[in-house]
Amino acid sequence: MSDNPLEDTPERLQRIRERAYHLWQADGSPHGRDLEYWERARELIGMEENPGAGQLPATQEPVIEEADIQENLGEFPDRFADQGERQPTPTRRRRKAE
Repeated sequence: MSDNPLEDTPERLQRIRERAYHLWQADGSPHGRDLEYWERARELIGMEENPGAGQLPATQEPVIEEADIQENLGEFPDRFADQGERQPTPTRRRRKAE
């Protein structure tokens, strides 16, 4: 017996097979999507067997980086601003009525 909780034992494969079949039936039995249902069932079974596997323990303080507020102080809103004040695409010019 392995320590790997996701090892494909015959019992686990049977559970995946049954879940994939039920998912496939619930979606109207679409043709040619067997691998999609197998993977979905495998992920669901894995989550059921190990509900806390995706949770990390809170062992460290969060890292907060200092903001770089001095970087944009020299910009003027009407010249070369990052956001731009003009439309990004050209507009059609109207013809003068003759």
